[in-house]
Amino acid sequence: MTASETAPASPVFRLAYVPGVTPAKWVRIWRERLPDVPLELVQVTVAAAPALLREGGADAGLVRLPVDRTVFSAIPLYTEATVVIVPKDHAMAAVDEVSLADLADDIVLHPLDDSLGWETPPGRPAIERPATTADAVELVAAGIGLLVVPQSLARLHHRKDLTYRPIVDAPQSSVALSWPQEATTDRVEDFIGIVRGRTVNSTRGRRPEEAQEKAARKPAKPAAGGRSPKGGGTARTAQRRSGPGGGAKGSRGASGRGGGGRGKPRRG
Repeated sequence: MTASETAPASPVFRLAYVPGVTPAKWVRIWRERLPDVPLELVQVTVAAAPALLREGGADAGLVRLPVDRTVFSAIPLYTEATVVIVPKDHAMAAVDEVSLADLADDIVLHPLDDSLGWETPPGRPAIERPATTADAVELVAAGIGLLVVPQSLARLHHRKDLTYRPIVDAPQSSVALSWPQEATTDRVEDFIGIVRGRTVNSTRGRRPEEAQEKAARKPAKPAAGGRSPKGGGTARTAQRRSGPGGGAKGSRGASGRGGGGRGKPRRG
């Protein structure tokens, strides 16, 4: 049996992410800081993300809020603008932004994987709901209707014959790092430190053993009353050597009238 066969396998950190989310920046930092711990990306739909995390298919996930806070912990990361995808020859393509009221006369597609959580979707409903956002984009290109999505999804499904415009009063989608509350592992803590922008020298940005190693390498401060930085002895010893009057005055006393040196001659 070879050494490679007996050595334990490196742990793997599995990070799920939903469409539109781009984890590249955080993955790069992870690989710089923890090169011995592989990070595996797992793409998942918005609807399937909770079950994947709950069943251990990933250690943590970049998901869209809301999440079930009785089951999952979550750290909000950012909020996206909401846009409407329209054909390039549509009237809305000529303006900079629109409102929900501007969509009232148009068919607005509402795919089954919609991530905006509408109470009442805007516009007129289509006869059937598309299965996915990708299917809905195809229908917009075919002139069937319009589609309202987070801006990152409009970029993800970019087509030359389509464009998008921001909606000023639409609900927005927030992206968060989420994981099961009962599974906050050291690797999850490492990734939390990365998404929160902690530096590599931050105690909470490193694994506990790394923080302990750095503390052990740090030189101890000298205790009070210890050796003088220059003289090599204690402060009290230095005072005894120089005498009660200080260094210069004590020297004069050694050669003066009471010091036994060359004094003034006495008359016989």
